[in-house]
Amino acid sequence: MKTRSLPLIVAGLLLCACSAGAQQRIAFVNSTKIFQELPAAQDAQKRIDGLGKPMQDSLEAMKKDLQEKYAEYQKKEALYNDATKKSEQQKLLEQERGVQEYQLTRFGQDGLLARRSESIISPIRDRIKAAIGAVAKELKYNFVFDKTEQIQILLYGDPKDDITFKVIDRLRRG
Repeated sequence: MKTRSLPLIVAGLLLCACSAGAQQRIAFVNSTKIFQELPAAQDAQKRIDGLGKPMQDSLEAMKKDLQEKYAEYQKKEALYNDATKKSEQQKLLEQERGVQEYQLTRFGQDGLLARRSESIISPIRDRIKAAIGAVAKELKYNFVFDKTEQIQILLYGDPKDDITFKVIDRLRRG
């Protein structure tokens, strides 16, 4: 619901701003391109990948162990009495819950990797926003939108109003 109403809100704000009689200048950037071109963002991504790799390896090992124990259970299931079956099934369920809990606490939306990623990326995002603001002020733009491959809030933009590379240049110069 929020994503559907966002373009309408943006269009409404633009209409209000433009109808106020002032000449409004609008530009856009491709934030994905900026992140790809910024060495600090590339280094941050490597750090995040380095943090995630051991956790992913642990998760894969836990899943493999669970699969092996489940396969072993299936082979021996016919030999078990009802109490043993129930006990073994309970062990498998507990182990499966443990794997799911590990996955959620490490890779979930509020998991360890998400929190650490945010702490690494946040300063870079702030630098990029500051650079966008500086370029927009310098070039006298009132609004700057983001147009990436994934998110299309800006449905059309004249290429002359694309300030992506000016922002990248500003970030590289410091």
